[in-house]
Amino acid sequence: MSLAWVSGDTVYGNDRSLRGWLEENEQAYVLAVACTERDWIDGSTGATQVAVEQMIAELPVDSWQRLSCGQGSKGPREYDWVWIELVSRQQASWHRWLLARRSLSDPRQLAYFMVFAPKGTSMPEAVRVAGARWHIEMGFEITKNELGLDHYEVRSWRAWYRHVTLVLLAYAVLSIIRAQALVTTAQKGAATS
Repeated sequence: MSLAWVSGDTVYGNDRSLRGWLEENEQAYVLAVACTERDWIDGSTGATQVAVEQMIAELPVDSWQRLSCGQGSKGPREYDWVWIELVSRQQASWHRWLLARRSLSDPRQLAYFMVFAPKGTSMPEAVRVAGARWHIEMGFEITKNELGLDHYEVRSWRAWYRHVTLVLLAYAVLSIIRAQALVTTAQKGAATS
């Protein structure tokens, strides 16, 4: 099976063996990492291993770009972003980057991502992939809060499987109903203008 991208939180991003395996198999990824994660960067004295937090802190202030990582419930989810190229063990057609996201409301709030992708991949593309996890997280939040995904009290795998399957089925039905309601509302708005 061929995947365009693999994306994940720090549980996956901090796993160097997983990142290495993805790179060996030339699988593009954007994985969140902890601020203390260390990687190699080309310095004036050669390759040096540095914490990602330090790499980003040493960049010029004007390196940051404001980009949207996708639509949220209240419009575009905009942050300031920056990325730097890391030392790569792969052939010249694949590159590794460190991508950092900075909150607009609190510039001290940073998130870090390791990126592995074909040469020529743009920062906006990596930002889009980093932001794609938001939809998955929102899906889990909705299924927990509205449908009780995390309220199971079962003692067997089969009972757990039934519970999760029914919750996800209910979520699919609700998603369709919500989408139809949005279309109907938009059509009514267009008819009155």
